[in-house]
Amino acid sequence: MKNSSGLSFLDATFRSIYPQDFEYRQRAEEHLNQLTMPHWALGDLMDLAVDLAGMTRSLQPPVARKKVVVMVGDHGVAAEGVSLFPAEVTTQMVYNFIRGGAGINALAGRSQTEVCVVDVGARDSFDELVETGRIVAKKIGHGTANIAHGPAMSRTHAVMAVEAGIEIANDLAATTDVFGTGDMGIGNTTPSTAIAAVFTGEKVSELTGRGTGIDDAGLLKKIAVIERALQINRPDPKDGIDVLAKVGGFEIGAIAGLILGAAAHRKPVVVDGFISTAGAMIACSLEPFVRDFLVCAHCSVEPAHKVLLSKLQCRPLLELNLRLGEGTGAALAMHLVDAAVAILTEVATFSEAGVSDSSRSVQK
Repeated sequence: MKNSSGLSFLDATFRSIYPQDFEYRQRAEEHLNQLTMPHWALGDLMDLAVDLAGMTRSLQPPVARKKVVVMVGDHGVAAEGVSLFPAEVTTQMVYNFIRGGAGINALAGRSQTEVCVVDVGARDSFDELVETGRIVAKKIGHGTANIAHGPAMSRTHAVMAVEAGIEIANDLAATTDVFGTGDMGIGNTTPSTAIAAVFTGEKVSELTGRGTGIDDAGLLKKIAVIERALQINRPDPKDGIDVLAKVGGFEIGAIAGLILGAAAHRKPVVVDGFISTAGAMIACSLEPFVRDFLVCAHCSVEPAHKVLLSKLQCRPLLELNLRLGEGTGAALAMHLVDAAVAILTEVATFSEAGVSDSSRSVQK
């Protein structure tokens, strides 16, 4: 679909994404250098404050309205036994999110973060939940095809998945200051590991983790499945849509789109764990400037997650050995986003505190 200027929806979004604003970054750094504490004493939090100023073009970055968007999609490759849990758990977890009984609900509540659940590719339908407005429907298909036997989806469906994420960002932008990413889809560490292998060139055997907790035999099977998927599908690392179509997932594409859409609105995006980082990798392959709007929440126990973060040159805020997904790491990191803004806006400078220049030089 093209707009009145002849641009596709994706291209129009890409054209709205610019790097962080250098002037606001510089002004934030100058302010932080005046605070009543040793130079850069709060380390990564101060770096985050500068990033938030550059992202939002403000020395008082708005962060009060937070939303974690949980993208839901099922995976045909789950039939290969790559997960400890059956595909039915995806549906069960959607209802758990709506009841407020999941990990993301508990952690999001503590950081005053809303949870928005979006069905982009679940195997089952949620008509009642959609009709009552409890989840958002952007369904592309009822789960992907099995990547061990062919492409996950068509190229058209891959584009549609990314566009669905952008549409969600567009719909929520007016009521959201900070986006967080989340995911739900049994088996989705398998396509995410395949994506990591394509973009990093690392060996599948060194990237593959245990996901939901598979044993040694299950791990070997999972490695073999991913290697077969890559050999059969041969995704092109220079074409993010091709990678998504051949070995990705609907929810991974939608996460990529959410990130792109948020960046187009100059909104920070707190990227959750491994699956979300695979989505971020797709987004950055499509539009590199989107990297400037990523806040990487944490590094999970999945080996490929650390490698992807390194590829993206993104330092995680937390390392807590998390592996739940759902957006839980993003919800935790929202506290640090609040803290970074508090440093920028609430800590007194030397002059405000009445500290002399000589005392300041001693502290520094």
